[in-house]
Amino acid sequence: MRAWLAALLLCLAGAVSAAIQPLEFRDAEEEARFRALTAELRCVMCQNQSLADSDAQIARDLRLQVLELMREGRSDEEIKAYLVARYSDFVLYRPPVQPRTWLLWFGPALVLLAGLVVVTVVVRRRAAAAPATPPAEDEQEW
Repeated sequence: MRAWLAALLLCLAGAVSAAIQPLEFRDAEEEARFRALTAELRCVMCQNQSLADSDAQIARDLRLQVLELMREGRSDEEIKAYLVARYSDFVLYRPPVQPRTWLLWFGPALVLLAGLVVVTVVVRRRAAAAPATPPAEDEQEW
């Protein structure tokens, strides 16, 4: 029984240390490129975290994959294209402007414009419904 418990604890300790162990870079240039690239990519599991900021296991796997692709000699654009092919434009923090992403890019402006139109219509209706002549001085408003 103790042997099984010791084996289980040893396996858990190995898994935890593997998850915490930082990546090793060849030089400062590779590290800077890696950090810049992972900051531009979104974790596919998290709501709004970059690949660099996420603690999810898939983010760790993707960081390792990005580093591996960098070491294969691929450019940043090739790495992004590879990830977009697998995970769609969602993986990019700044997806390209194309017909299928117009709502993403222009949706907030359309909502703001619609809000301005609604406010303008409401203000004009209230102004038209208000009495045109001010009350006499001796009359009370209430």
